[in-house]
Amino acid sequence: MKTVLITGGNKGIGWALSKAFLALDYKVIAIARDFKDFAYADKVECITYDLTNVEGIPALVESLGKINILINNAGLMYSLPYDCYPQEKINTMLKLNLEAPIKLIEACVKAGATRIVNNASIAGQIGHPDVWYGISKAGLINATKSFAKIFEAKVIINAVAASPVDTDMQKVNTAERKEAFKKSVITGRFATPDEVAKAMVWLATESPEYINGTTIDVNNGSYMR
Repeated sequence: MKTVLITGGNKGIGWALSKAFLALDYKVIAIARDFKDFAYADKVECITYDLTNVEGIPALVESLGKINILINNAGLMYSLPYDCYPQEKINTMLKLNLEAPIKLIEACVKAGATRIVNNASIAGQIGHPDVWYGISKAGLINATKSFAKIFEAKVIINAVAASPVDTDMQKVNTAERKEAFKKSVITGRFATPDEVAKAMVWLATESPEYINGTTIDVNNGSYMR
């Protein structure tokens, strides 16, 4: 049985990822700060851990045994103006959205991972109101490209860049921003967690090795290129 490690695997896109990999008969290990009301707690190996503790990640991964697939899904957004951003929140943002995924990539490759998928964002491709969120996701996209070259096809690593998804993260967005976004997409709605998860599962399991170092857009026409 193959093992997949999913960060933030307890809710939103992570919940959909856990569900999808269980359906494919994978051993699922999920890392999150808590697993309150997690529907798959009896089927998933739940690891309670704060990923902003970047220094502890190598030891944590080593304790889990062999990992076949890493899904870097955990992330946060504060949706604050650039000139009202406390340094503490900047530090937390960069640790969780960028430093932790990179440290997990390094550790999971040592643990045997041959497929990695990073949950980036359209925010890393366009100008974004939350400047630090956009910076963190742009960094994750660049890290995806860099590691693909470094690993030289021994590890296939890709990312998805979704536009806003109907998850708890939308609680920090204003009603005006939500409505403006819905007007910018073809179907007039947010993506669902399942839609993004399906793209990530495909990259983790079935996509050809020639798709490597790539970021797949999941944005319903809101950023055509």
